[in-house]
Amino acid sequence: MLANAEAAFDRVERAAAPPLPEASACVQTQAAMLSVALPAEESELHYRKGFCELAVGAMIHAQSTFADAAAELDRSGASMLSWLARRAGNLPDQATWSQPGFCPKSCEPLLPAAKLWKGWLALNAGDLYAAAAQFDTQPNSGWPAYVAGVLAFRGGRYAESTARYREALDIRTRTQQEKDPPLSVRLSPPWDIPQLLADLGGAQILAGDPKAAIATLDRAVEASPKGRTYFLRARAKELAGQSEAALADYNLASRAAFADANGLASGEAHLYRGILLYRRKDYVRAEEEFSSALNFEISPALRPDASAWRHLSAVASGSCGASREYLERSLAPVSPYFPKDEAKSVAAACPAGPAG
Repeated sequence: MLANAEAAFDRVERAAAPPLPEASACVQTQAAMLSVALPAEESELHYRKGFCELAVGAMIHAQSTFADAAAELDRSGASMLSWLARRAGNLPDQATWSQPGFCPKSCEPLLPAAKLWKGWLALNAGDLYAAAAQFDTQPNSGWPAYVAGVLAFRGGRYAESTARYREALDIRTRTQQEKDPPLSVRLSPPWDIPQLLADLGGAQILAGDPKAAIATLDRAVEASPKGRTYFLRARAKELAGQSEAALADYNLASRAAFADANGLASGEAHLYRGILLYRRKDYVRAEEEFSSALNFEISPALRPDASAWRHLSAVASGSCGASREYLERSLAPVSPYFPKDEAKSVAAACPAGPAG
């Protein structure tokens, strides 16, 4: 039994992409051996069983399998692999892993996946530099290119951002086309491809290529019809001179944001509806929608735009004086997608002083 258990584990350990039947057989043989093992043998057997369950989980993506793997690895003291099993299975952590504990040679090929997860967690927490530090050891994963794209975007280098996002997308596409990806790849953090496409499309807009942005955002909408993606496509169509198509997308953006909201309270949805009404020159109703956007829950990133749109609507409807001053002051923190030059032109055409 011990020889069978060792041989079954060796077949899984030595394979970069172990087949599911062999990984499942490994789990069963370790379990059988555990039922008759001496106390001194149990830790190693728990490790082998957990490792093989981790391989099974990577192929069938069952949360219960990842939970079983984490439990077995905890019993063996393999803290890093237990942490990786919890991350891959979207399970809550029992402890924070910072350095690998018990980690024999079979564990070492999975260290890159654990580092990617640490970078992914830092990225989602908004710490781009900590994320980059974890990702930089694996340039072929696509994650370093993605972080470089985000940093370039925030620095206003939109052509560079476009190139880095496209590089990340190309790497991820090649990885998805692999027939039997290695276990380390199967256990790596998931990519949000619709979000990556939306990021790429947004960068293409600001890099001055709205037609390419429309094509990219078409793919993003097809994969996941989100309000933000429809909004970006509407902005791209506006810049490409497709006014009616842009209005249709602003409407879809509002509808999609309402559909994603809890109940009907969506500041994002009111923001997009307000832009639609503004473009239809219904400035009074547009201002009401932007006020609603600010009164309902809205992300901090969108709040400056909603405020600027509100003041722009007031000025466009003829309320000069204080409204013009509010508009001019509100332009500094807006996103790069806000039509700042257009707002300045509207403000310049509005008489200063008391309400016009």
